Amino acid sequence: MTYFMSCVTSEEERRVRANDRDYNEKFQYASNCIMTSKYNIITFLPVNLFEQFQEVANTYFLFLLILQLIPQISSLSWFTTIVPLALVLSITAVKDATDDYVSMFFLFLLVNEKWMNVRVGDIIKLENNQFVAADLLLLSSSEPHGLCYIETAELDGETNMKVRQSVSVTSELGDQNNLASFDGEVVCEPPNNKLDRFCGTLYWRDKKYTLTNQNMLLRGCVLRNTEACYGLVIFAGPDTKLMQNSGRTKFKRTSIDRLMNTLVLWIFGFLVCMGVILAVGNAVWEREVGSLFQSYLPWDPPVDNFLFSAFLSFWSYVIILNTVVPISLYVSVEVIRLGHSYFINWDQQMFCSQCNTAAEARTTTLNEELGQVEYIFSDKTGTLTQNIMSFNKCSINGQTYEHYSYHKNTIWQNSYTRLLDFTPFNPLADPNFCFYDDTLLESVKVGDSHTHEFFRLLSLCHTVMSEEKSEGELVYKAQSPDEGALVTAARNFGFVFRSRTPGTITTTEIGRPVTYTLLAILDFNNIRKRMSVIVRNPEGRIRLYCKGADTVLLERLHPCNQELMNITSDHLNEYAADGLRTLALAYRDLSEDEWEAWSESHRCADKATNCREDRLAAAYEEIEQDMMLLGATAIEDKLQEGVPETIAVLSLANIKIWVLTGDKQESCFMGNGFREGQEGDGTGGEGGKQLQCPPPPPSNLMDNISGEFALVINGHSLAHALEADMEMEFVSTACACKAVICCRVTPLQKAQVVELIKKHKKAVTLAIGDGANDVSMIKSAHIGVGISGQEGIQAVLASDYSFSQFRFLQRLLLVHGRWSYLRMCRFLCYFFYKNFAFTMVHFWFGFFCGFSAQTVYDQYFITLYNIVYTSLPVLAMGIFDQDVPDQRSLEYPKLYEPGQLNLLFNKREFFICIAQGIYTSVVLFFVPCAVLSDATQSTGVPLADYQTFAVTTATALVIVVSVQIALDTGFWTVFNHVFVWGSLGSYFTIMFALHSQTLFKIFPNQFHFVGSAQSTLLQPVVWLTIALATAICIVPVLAFRFLKVDLKPQLSDTVRKHTQTQQGRLGARSGSRRSGYAFAHQEGFGELITSGKNMSVSVKKKKILKPLCSL
Repeated sequence: MTYFMSCVTSEEERRVRANDRDYNEKFQYASNCIMTSKYNIITFLPVNLFEQFQEVANTYFLFLLILQLIPQISSLSWFTTIVPLALVLSITAVKDATDDYVSMFFLFLLVNEKWMNVRVGDIIKLENNQFVAADLLLLSSSEPHGLCYIETAELDGETNMKVRQSVSVTSELGDQNNLASFDGEVVCEPPNNKLDRFCGTLYWRDKKYTLTNQNMLLRGCVLRNTEACYGLVIFAGPDTKLMQNSGRTKFKRTSIDRLMNTLVLWIFGFLVCMGVILAVGNAVWEREVGSLFQSYLPWDPPVDNFLFSAFLSFWSYVIILNTVVPISLYVSVEVIRLGHSYFINWDQQMFCSQCNTAAEARTTTLNEELGQVEYIFSDKTGTLTQNIMSFNKCSINGQTYEHYSYHKNTIWQNSYTRLLDFTPFNPLADPNFCFYDDTLLESVKVGDSHTHEFFRLLSLCHTVMSEEKSEGELVYKAQSPDEGALVTAARNFGFVFRSRTPGTITTTEIGRPVTYTLLAILDFNNIRKRMSVIVRNPEGRIRLYCKGADTVLLERLHPCNQELMNITSDHLNEYAADGLRTLALAYRDLSEDEWEAWSESHRCADKATNCREDRLAAAYEEIEQDMMLLGATAIEDKLQEGVPETIAVLSLANIKIWVLTGDKQESCFMGNGFREGQEGDGTGGEGGKQLQCPPPPPSNLMDNISGEFALVINGHSLAHALEADMEMEFVSTACACKAVICCRVTPLQKAQVVELIKKHKKAVTLAIGDGANDVSMIKSAHIGVGISGQEGIQAVLASDYSFSQFRFLQRLLLVHGRWSYLRMCRFLCYFFYKNFAFTMVHFWFGFFCGFSAQTVYDQYFITLYNIVYTSLPVLAMGIFDQDVPDQRSLEYPKLYEPGQLNLLFNKREFFICIAQGIYTSVVLFFVPCAVLSDATQSTGVPLADYQTFAVTTATALVIVVSVQIALDTGFWTVFNHVFVWGSLGSYFTIMFALHSQTLFKIFPNQFHFVGSAQSTLLQPVVWLTIALATAICIVPVLAFRFLKVDLKPQLSDTVRKHTQTQQGRLGARSGSRRSGYAFAHQEGFGELITSGKNMSVSVKKKKILKPLCSL
């Protein structure tokens, strides 16, 4: 994706004058036009061809085409190369054009064409539900006090609404005449990618006004619940923060891609070696033998000596043997990957009916890599958990209250009280809120001051927006699910947040409406880890309410809170140990003098043009001291359905799962459900040992440590572990542990951990997350998976694959990933085999034709072999093949290991395929040559002619490779049958047509094999020769595979045999048939089979896998 960038590359500050295009155009600011498409109608053909010829293989075949136009060195017509090359280029061009069209179409979905003419300094009007077309300074809106509401899912992944407010001096400019005469000037920071900050100053009518991020509407946001608003364009087009954040995504390539490039280079080298050998043979033959024929068979001009003849012969053989380099390999791979992607998209078992979301393969280049994953890096909140928060427990003045309460003197397992009914006590209660501990409700009813102050804080200290659709029907729009849960809890216990304005907060407290004056909001950020509000109650008392992480809030308490702090800390530890998300709550009373003094310092910091954020942070720090502790809250974020089972199954597949989260250390264990999932792998739980964060032991001692460990490390310690001199120790220690949990980590640290494993372990990594803070991790991993959950679609947009539930990862890897890897490996093995079997016949023929670069086959057979006779069967195998059904893949996770060990296609397997291809070519050449040399027709006419030999060899070749792919195919579908037998039938049909009298009469110079097919294939000896050659090629392969299955069966063989036995016992018949000859190329698991180890897992004392020993 390319963008037209601004001409101003070294902008230090931006000056924008409203309604003055002449002034603004002096600075050459970027327009609002963004070009996301690479092509247009004029440039498509030249640009696309230029890009395609960046591929070495395409350039090589273009070079061959040029050589074929030279009559002295070409014994093949030019169309034998141009037809396959044109086909490959056309298919790729259509794919590129489609991708580019989709990209451009998506752009027009986001931004209407009318916004493309907007310029910096223009004032534009936005209406409800419209996308913000540029980065705007909000001037006024239809809402009171210049407020407007926006949704920022396209920017930060958060689906909740946020509020923005105009500067008070411009909020009354709602009239279009006033806006047209507005001539204020903005001086602000240059374009940057920081979404959470903006620093600028508005100069108007000889006064200046500070501008912050709260005054800005950024491109990509959507206007919500606001009839209309007006904004001044500050940044347009590529200068907007959205575009500044959409840097180029790193192109991801699979390990098979890299191996294929290496192998193709080796094949190039092998081709050159064959050309050199045959050229040397030509030189020797011309010198020793060819010179004897000069009197009646002279050299063709400009050849005048044997060395020049050898030179031309080299290039002739490079042309003839070019099919050893597979021109259609890359396009065939792309077609197969596209098919695999559609299978993922169509998989109904990965469809979530609750949110109506299907799995989506957002890339077509990484499917087989899904079958080779060794490390999974997962976020916690929203990825492993539901990110739907519920108020679970709280501690108030040293007293703990829990979601469930237990009757005294009864057995606790059966002592749950009934669900509290808040309606008689509070008509405004949320009917969906669940709580059972009636002692907390009683504490509210009796008027306990600490309990009232606790819930009063929850109803005031937040940034939630409230919408009252009808009397008493409240809908909260919260920036995070945590805030929504806390405000809802306060609502049910009698402290109902009703509405807010820029200067007030209105609540209903125990049935009595109360309006507080909002004096200041000290907002939350990742550094402060807390937020505060300062309010004045109707009696005039000023109080600061604060909530935040206990690590930062407890150290800011007044010393008199020590005893209460100790009790509350114990409660916090208990809550965190249960996997709950905790916050501490405190308050501070302020006198008028204290408020006035602090308000002045805050006002100065807010208007500062230099280091504004640092000055505000210092002002916040000053007032948030000597607070009084109220208590703590505990929010439950339940595990998603199937998470423990999924973790257990993936662990059995030898996949290591690391959790990288911003949550605190204690809550990272996520309760009993996660522990049980880890226990399937012997990790976590009560039996597991924790290796906390002391310095790791030297790597040479790691092997001497007995037992199973889990490494838990926080972000502060991780920063030191990621330093250059410590990273190897960290990697060795972490990899020696059964589980790794990194807590309190930043988005950058998540990406650094992924890069560290990629660098040192050379393993395939997968990162999965659901929020904007997971984007860097998703982009860094080999494979990125986005969860379309509660935090918007930012992670999905950056991902390679997406779905709605973590449990679908099990099917994505163990079924689709494993099948894709298996199919691609079988495809490549067969593809190289058939090409070498086809091409090497020319090499052997060179020794019998005086090294004259004469081809064995008819030139039309050479042209059609790869694009008609053998292309569709191998594509069908590459798209549809299976070794075991999907359910078996899930039941036996160890089937996944061959992909991790790269057993099915590597350099060794490549050389085996090449050796088989060369062996086949030897048989296909020498058997017909030996038989036909002395054979005769029934009339006594010899069969030892060139055309008979060519037809016999070509027919034997097509039959042998067709039988071979029939044996390699493990799962027969209608497509496989049609393509295999249809390709074989098309060979005979096309051959008889090309050798017919009709075409010869029309094109006598093009079709030289007239009548050869009919005369050759009528001879019984020819069919006996073909049968003999086929048997010699195939029987050794069959014998080897049968012996291998008998003597050294692999896990897939055993599972497949067990499946077939069960089907036979039940008499089941299906529309597809599995071949008994499709044996995997992986190492055996005999010991594993007999022992049954690691083949079953218990989750909540219920088996979810069948032990292999039952086979």
